[in-house]
Amino acid sequence: MKGSARTTKPTYLCQQCGHRSTKWMGFCPQCRSPEALAETAPVRSGAGQPGDFDVVAANAPRTTVKDRHPTGIGELDRVLGGGIVPGAAILVGGEPGVGKSTLLLQAADRIAEAFGPVLVATAEESTHQVQMRARRVGVQSGDVSIASIHDVDEIIALATDRSPAVVIVDSIQTVSTLDTSGSAGGVAQVRDSASRLISFAKASGTPIVLVGHVTKDGSIAGPRTLEHMVDVVLYLEGDADVGLRFLRSIKNRYGAVNEVGVFDMTAEGLAEVPDPSGLLVAHRDESAAGSVLFPTIEGKRPVVVEIQALVVASDAAQPRRSVTGLPPSRVHQILGVLSRHGGFPMAKLEVYVAVMGGIKVTEPAADLPVALAIASAHTQIALNRISAWGELGLTGDIRPSSRPAVRTGEIERISAGPIISPSTGYTRLSDALASAAVSLV
Repeated sequence: MKGSARTTKPTYLCQQCGHRSTKWMGFCPQCRSPEALAETAPVRSGAGQPGDFDVVAANAPRTTVKDRHPTGIGELDRVLGGGIVPGAAILVGGEPGVGKSTLLLQAADRIAEAFGPVLVATAEESTHQVQMRARRVGVQSGDVSIASIHDVDEIIALATDRSPAVVIVDSIQTVSTLDTSGSAGGVAQVRDSASRLISFAKASGTPIVLVGHVTKDGSIAGPRTLEHMVDVVLYLEGDADVGLRFLRSIKNRYGAVNEVGVFDMTAEGLAEVPDPSGLLVAHRDESAAGSVLFPTIEGKRPVVVEIQALVVASDAAQPRRSVTGLPPSRVHQILGVLSRHGGFPMAKLEVYVAVMGGIKVTEPAADLPVALAIASAHTQIALNRISAWGELGLTGDIRPSSRPAVRTGEIERISAGPIISPSTGYTRLSDALASAAVSLV
């Protein structure tokens, strides 16, 4: 080193966990990812010197704190925690065709009417194609601007010039920057493009909404660090054949996580569903065996879903087990408990279990309604409007579940019942089966 000059060397970054190394390696020593470390730009020689930063006190007057802006779509605001926070970076993921672009275009229309211009930067479609969707969903505001741009720096320059209330980038996997090698959608391009857009959002106070594709396993394509970089991660899920869409909050620095908003896909776009419980059980056949109501909790919201089961005889050496909307391993465990503590021989029977309406249930409280639905299907005894919840132990005991009062209130609101749960005195599977009149012992 000569004088005070500082030598800059490239570093190597793991695309999955963000581990940084001064040496290139063909794998990540931290997360054990089999992908090679990628070279990144050298550190600036002036790093570590004081810069021009805004520093404010944590207890500064509230006048310096910017309020969130409601989108005008109640179900979306519920998931966001009340609206969009200025300067926030929001990532919206979902399968192709699920309705991400449609929902955001509808939100752009409402935001433009209330707070000012909205810029939609599309790299997947032409401006004409987005205009066609805008006419279909009934966009009325003239302040929704559409630009077909692939370069991130051009998006930032346009947003700086127009000062929109919100910038929507559709999608982060199709934009790129000339300063980074690789094609659009590559790990380095996705990371660097998102980093520049997020930096712009923080510096300008303009919220950025990034649309993200998902991979076969359901995760957002690109580096895993993308979800750590943004402030809010939303997933739009749904069954294309059913039409219902569920918007889930996976991460939210400004509100509660695991909140869910429910929409119905129509010819005019996504319509809000303020009463998902009523919609999900509206077409239920109460006289059919193998059906039980279950009040699941999505964030702070109770939603009553219908769990159905079908049991048929089989001559196969390994009878089929098919599960939709529930963890398959959990259902297999329930079958074992039913065989051991319920007196139901399940070894030579095919079992099909599904949560109707396309919704996914992961909480253990669904154990008891699944067991009752399977027992009802096995005995061909209808349970009418019986509802249930409770975690099922391997010893045949029923464990309490969270928020029983909220679940009870939702069941009573839709005039269902009776209720079989630990809160109503049921602590053993055998007692629950006997009360539902589906016991074999």
